[in-house]
Amino acid sequence: MNILIVEDEHKMRIAIKKYMLNEGYEVFEACDGKEALEKFFDKKIDFVLLDVMLPKLDGWSVLRRIREESNVPVIMVSARGEEYDRLFGFELGVDDYITKPFSPKELIARIKAINKRMNLKGLNKNNNHIIEFENLKVNINSNEVFLANFEIKLTPKEYSLLIFLMQNNEMVFSREQLLNKVWGYDFYGDLRTVDTHIKQLRDKLGQSKHMIATVWGKGYKFKGDKN
Repeated sequence: MNILIVEDEHKMRIAIKKYMLNEGYEVFEACDGKEALEKFFDKKIDFVLLDVMLPKLDGWSVLRRIREESNVPVIMVSARGEEYDRLFGFELGVDDYITKPFSPKELIARIKAINKRMNLKGLNKNNNHIIEFENLKVNINSNEVFLANFEIKLTPKEYSLLIFLMQNNEMVFSREQLLNKVWGYDFYGDLRTVDTHIKQLRDKLGQSKHMIATVWGKGYKFKGDKN
């Protein structure tokens, strides 16, 4: 797997690179936002570790540009751990958010957890790669989502959340359960992260937003009729 480390602090970048190499990953480096985009579009990058505060072009701008072209997994790195920063990152399509200082072992664990989920998406078991309810259809093999035969664009986290809910039609999940099942680790932060993603999904589903139902006092569930 090719990982792009975008970090302007030389010592931090070298330390992270050492751990990535020990895991057998191919590592590419960038010390500013402009170089990050050049490396991303020049190399075949499978995973991005992206610092927020960067020279020339900040991490948020880099993330926006990447998301215009790719759903490659991205972990944002920041010295700040405010709720606003985390929610803003998730809204832009980040897959995970880690605050400095952090343990390299924790970083590796998060990368592996995200990769595991991405790999599971691509599995085609018994050719059941199409999930369809009413006018909503998802092709798991191609990661495409269609609403009334028109493709809609979801961020990687919105996609993972939708797939999980659709695969568990009519089952109610609390926000804690959704964080654990979809984010893939014990989430340290505000449970409103789930609410934010649910709202974004509903906005994109438009008149079909009723399929993501709120169960008051318990959580959320997908409620769709099979075709």
